[in-house]
Formats: sequence, C-alpha cells, structure tokens
Amino acid sequence: VGLNYADHAAEGGRPTAERPLLFAKFANCVVADGERVVRPEGTRALDLEVELGVVIGRQAHRVRAAEAMAYVAGYVVLDDVSARDWQGVPAALHEGERGDGQWVRAKGSDTFLPMGADFVTADELDPRDGLRLRSWRITPDGTEHAMQDGTTLDMLWDVPALIEYISRTVTLDPGDVIATGTPSGVGVFRDPPVFLQPGDRVRCEIEGIGSVANPVVDWSDERDEGSGGDLA
Repeated sequence: VGLNYADHAAEGGRPTAERPLLFAKFANCVVADGERVVRPEGTRALDLEVELGVVIGRQAHRVRAAEAMAYVAGYVVLDDVSARDWQGVPAALHEGERGDGQWVRAKGSDTFLPMGADFVTADELDPRDGLRLRSWRITPDGTEHAMQDGTTLDMLWDVPALIEYISRTVTLDPGDVIATGTPSGVGVFRDPPVFLQPGDRVRCEIEGIGSVANPVVDWSDERDEGSGGDLA
C-alpha cells in the first residue's frame, strides 16, 4: 500500500489519497534478516521504507472490515526497498529523465523486500494501539543515521480497512503479506536526497515485533563469496 501515512504523502507534496494505492511485490523480492539487498544495474536512487507487514491466515474474499481481524495470522517488520528514479520521483531524476510509468521494477526487483525473522501473532498486539516504526541508514564507518520515526496511529487506512478494500477484488490467501505503508523520513524527500550506497546497512524496527537489518551491495558484487546464493 502506497501513501498510507499522511506525513509521508505530505513530504512528497502529494495530497491525501481518496482510496488506498496498491502495488505488488513478488516472491523474488523477499530476503531474510542479514541477507544482502542488491542495487540493480541502472539505478542510483535506492531508498528504504519501514513498514508493518500483515500476514494473512485465512483466505479472504470480500471481507468486511468488522470481520477482517479474524483473517490476520500476525505481523512482521518489512523494508519496502524502492528504486526512486525508476519509480519516477522527481527528486531522484536528472534533467530529461523519466520514470518507468509504473512501479513493478522500482518496487519488485530482486531483494527489494527484506522481512524480519520475528513473527508476532495477531492476539499479541494491535496496530490500532499505536506501534512505533523507525529506520536507520548505517554508513560503512558504523555511524547510524536516523531516517524514519512514526507510529501506526498515523495510518490513513488501518488493517481492517485495508483488508476490506483489497479483498473486494483481490483474493488474499494464507501466507500473503500486506505491506501497509511507511511514515515520513525516507531518503528521496530529504534536502539533499539521501540514497543507499553499497557498503551501507539498513535497519528497520517496529515496536513489539522486532527488526530487520541488511547490508547493501551493488549488482556487480552480488556473486561475491558470502552472498548466500546466486541472486542473478
């Protein structure tokens, strides 16, 4: 879900959306805590987004918001990695450049969804109580640069509303994960913009759930020893 936090929409100069903005990330995106995020050939504007991941536990089709929580198995912490130049964000583009016109490559490239190892069941917490979300860019010298700091109370559409909206037209199956949007503080909207560089590490954390931390490498280094497999 894009632009689900009012402060994130505002930092990018976007009005509050009338309905949730949906896009897809696929299985090729998922990497575990500690595995490498690969900056693909052709992008120079890699960014991070800490997000609450809602794990679906039962098949959901045309579910009403009042019943939606019965379909939630639990929660994980996610990093919605984004190539901002491919996405077409003006602050990431050089003169004369254009984005792709859609977000599949910008959001769905290999390794673009680090997922935390901790899974918290739905009866253990409720995002409507307000969970703190934070992210950091850690430079090669070990310095931690705070990026995002928000709360799930700022979500424009809460978890039940999102499940109701999505399941009207997209059947959700057990194991599907809804990435519920990100608060303000991402790199592309800073002055000047801040993008992830090879050698950086990224850490995303959600109160009551845990964290996910990943090193960033360039595509040309993805076959190095210790890569955890061939990511090509």
